Amino acid sequence: MAVITEINDLKRIYRRRVPKMFFDYTESGSWTEQTFRDNSGDFSEIRLRQRVAVDMTGRSTASSMVGQDVAMPVALAPVGLTGMQSADGEIKAARAAESFGVPYTLSTMSICSIEDVAQHTTKPFWFQLYTMKDTDYTSRLIERAKAAKCSALVITLDLQILGQRHKDLKNGLSAPPKLTIPTLLNLSTKWGWGLEMLGTKRRNFGNVVGHVKDVSDASSLGSWTNEQFDPSLDWSKVGKLMEQWDGKVILKGIMDVEDAKKARDLGADAIIVSNHGGRQLDGALSAIRVLPSIVEAVGDQVEVHIDGGIRSGQDVLKAMAMGAKGTYIGRAYVYGLGALGQEGVTKALNVIHKELDVSMALCGRRSIDELDREILYIPVDFEGRWQRR
Repeated sequence: MAVITEINDLKRIYRRRVPKMFFDYTESGSWTEQTFRDNSGDFSEIRLRQRVAVDMTGRSTASSMVGQDVAMPVALAPVGLTGMQSADGEIKAARAAESFGVPYTLSTMSICSIEDVAQHTTKPFWFQLYTMKDTDYTSRLIERAKAAKCSALVITLDLQILGQRHKDLKNGLSAPPKLTIPTLLNLSTKWGWGLEMLGTKRRNFGNVVGHVKDVSDASSLGSWTNEQFDPSLDWSKVGKLMEQWDGKVILKGIMDVEDAKKARDLGADAIIVSNHGGRQLDGALSAIRVLPSIVEAVGDQVEVHIDGGIRSGQDVLKAMAMGAKGTYIGRAYVYGLGALGQEGVTKALNVIHKELDVSMALCGRRSIDELDREILYIPVDFEGRWQRR
């Protein structure tokens, strides 16, 4: 087996092992993919300040996110179709996160259902909610997450209308895959993945199929999903969802100071600075570029987390030093999952943890609480001088 020392090692194995449509689903953005590229590329503009002769014994990456103790300030982000990257993928990822000591967030559009993941784990996980036009379904979904003892609700705000992702349309993305000639030719080279999938019963969206009237298979699911994302979602509706949940709430998709203030005023426990991994509004700024202004505006009143472009422990370090209280990885752990299953997710977490620990020490810091902008070299006008009027 290849020696795994960085996230890109897992990505290379992942690309060889998983069908093209699911690799492309992960490794793509909307339209020109400018924001998708900037999310990760902009981290490289920030440099680290090396410090020496500081006692580094007893250092720790332990922290907390929305009151939950974590081994490092990294959560597994909600990713749809995870069970198509590896058989029973959500269960494998949740188990790896639980064992490592970081939060796992289950997507509404998961293959394994809320109940499945709860049955195969021993600690509470977080649940991510898409709001649908079918308000009865949304309400029942929240109650199912409550019954599964999910410890936080992550409400996604930036998918009222689905952004166009060219690769998904060209590949005919579906779960399970539609057996077209191009897909069959590609699947013929992915025997390991195929044999795993034959061994599981979980191949449809487990939180939807069987829970919505007239949705019983992939074809009926596709037509239902395309019509269901709620374009009328507004702050009053978000408030009602929060009231129904009556627990820890994290609002995901904040990219603007004014929206951050509204989320704060609504009583969110945390907000996630996120542009949906560059998969919604192409041409938006990267998450790391807008993070400082949002931290400055609301950072003392609500936890500010960041999602988008994090591929290393150094990225985590930079985000935390710029004021974030938590970070999320999506693609980085999916690479590991698709490459090596649960073991691959653990490897991804170990890679990021080691990079975070070593880089933090070489910057002269012994704990997450000590991280600040003093360890960074940030380009002048990193946030940009943009004219909005």
